[in-house]
Amino acid sequence: MIYLDNASSTMMYDDILDKMMPFFKYRYGNPSSIHKMGRLSNTAIKNAKKQIACMINSKPEEIYITSGGTESNNTVIHGVSYNKYQNHIITSSIEHDSILLPCNKLEKNGFRVTYLEVDDNGLINTQNIEKLITDKTCLVSIMHVNNEIGTIQPIRKISEICNKKNVLFHSDTVQSAGKICIDVQNSKIDMLTLSSHKINGPKGVGALYIRNGVQLPPFIIGGGQQNGFRSGTENVANIVGFGIACKLTKTNMLKNFMHFNMLKNYLSYRILHEIPHTVLNGDSKMRASNNLNFSFLGINGEDLITKLDEYEIFVSTGSACKSNTSKASHVLKSMGLSYERINSSIRITIGIHNTMYEMKQMVVTLKKIIEELRHVSPLKHKYNFK
Repeated sequence: MIYLDNASSTMMYDDILDKMMPFFKYRYGNPSSIHKMGRLSNTAIKNAKKQIACMINSKPEEIYITSGGTESNNTVIHGVSYNKYQNHIITSSIEHDSILLPCNKLEKNGFRVTYLEVDDNGLINTQNIEKLITDKTCLVSIMHVNNEIGTIQPIRKISEICNKKNVLFHSDTVQSAGKICIDVQNSKIDMLTLSSHKINGPKGVGALYIRNGVQLPPFIIGGGQQNGFRSGTENVANIVGFGIACKLTKTNMLKNFMHFNMLKNYLSYRILHEIPHTVLNGDSKMRASNNLNFSFLGINGEDLITKLDEYEIFVSTGSACKSNTSKASHVLKSMGLSYERINSSIRITIGIHNTMYEMKQMVVTLKKIIEELRHVSPLKHKYNFK
């Protein structure tokens, strides 16, 4: 098996499950209870929040545990909608659906949302943000790294603009955490989204960083947990696993970056030089160290994924949240790519467990499958496939 869909989900670090197990079997007390079992669970959550905070250089009390990136993003968008005097949001056209769909919903209720266009590499123009901010703007939300093409947005520059204009800035850093150093104090980010299972932690848990002083109404109410901001009994075992994943990710960040970059550069070079009519989507330099998105012209991307699956090689067409639909990528469409180029695209994302041997096997198998698919392609004569 060769797993190259690490932007969708990652394998947990080897020792995380062992550290989680006691909170399923022995230390199962409710963290809101005042007895010893409850206190042990509560202490474990506090320790995990310290580990999460350390990864982004925030304070532990600025970390709010959620079920993942989608909930964190929704919490931000719905949270700012309570401001009746400032009803304008600026975001980009290539955000994750957990930003775009809540924004669409707000538009139906009278909010005004500006969707920044991107260039053919998926980059926004920061000057447009400064021009578009008005006294009605309550939030700018721009993802750090795009989940489909890996393009890195200049969030420090954006945060400076927002800070100068006195507008809240939120960034979805689900894909950048662990690959790029994030310092919320230095970058002056107001709110930031994290997800555990993208950094080799357990699924079903994430976090929302909210800078001290930023006021958001609670998104989920009930038991009053997390200072009343996000009610519900905490998933202690998963939170513990998330905290350890953040600690290991921070410790190994440079080593992982070099590992990702080496495998990505090798794979990219061989694919672009050995498979004709292949195009890299997204910026070749300003992209995450583990992300590659190619269009193999003349074939269907989903057909290619199906054939790779037969060889136990796993990649995706784009966002895993909608990969089971035939909807064309809104990210590639926003970049102005042709339907043919979008239709022939796949995403390859490298993880910490991948090896150079796997990259070599991937190239050999990919070349074989593409040759087979192009041999029967209806576009065979257009590209003069043999």
